[in-house]
Amino acid sequence: MSFSLNIARSASLALVLALGGGVLTGCSDEAVQAQALAPVEIDRATSCELDGMLLIDYAGPKAQIHYAGQEKPSFFCDTVELFNTLLAGEQVRAVRMVYVQDMGKADWEHPEGHWIDAKTAIYVVGSKRHGSMGTTIASFAQKADAEKFAGEYGGTVYPYDGIKLDMVDLTGGALHDTRM
Repeated sequence: MSFSLNIARSASLALVLALGGGVLTGCSDEAVQAQALAPVEIDRATSCELDGMLLIDYAGPKAQIHYAGQEKPSFFCDTVELFNTLLAGEQVRAVRMVYVQDMGKADWEHPEGHWIDAKTAIYVVGSKRHGSMGTTIASFAQKADAEKFAGEYGGTVYPYDGIKLDMVDLTGGALHDTRM
């Protein structure tokens, strides 16, 4: 009887250790996943997913999508490209996280850093300010910043889910960019 009790205790201990190891592994996997979802800064070699343009060469807000199963994010030199990609019917990759730049803090001509969750951002559509693709969609962390921008440069303020496919025409600036 004590032999079977020892076997039961050994089996229980093995189960606890296995589950505990799984929990620890799970935590470390979650930490790696959370780090993988953090915004990635652009550098001189960061290029646009759609057209290969170098992001650092162009004014206006940039964006990045973290897709499931993809180690590095896909970058976009313009928020119009981002929304066109997200709203297009052929978009089938699972999106884990999307970042845009807070233009209330970033320098419009040379935007760096200031990444914010695209779903919580406030957007201005139809302003006079241009990005790499011509007229762009300005992104902001604060509604007051978006309203101030719209007051100065025109446009209409929208939440993330207010942006629709017919607002993100890609035939704007690329046709007129003499640097390409």
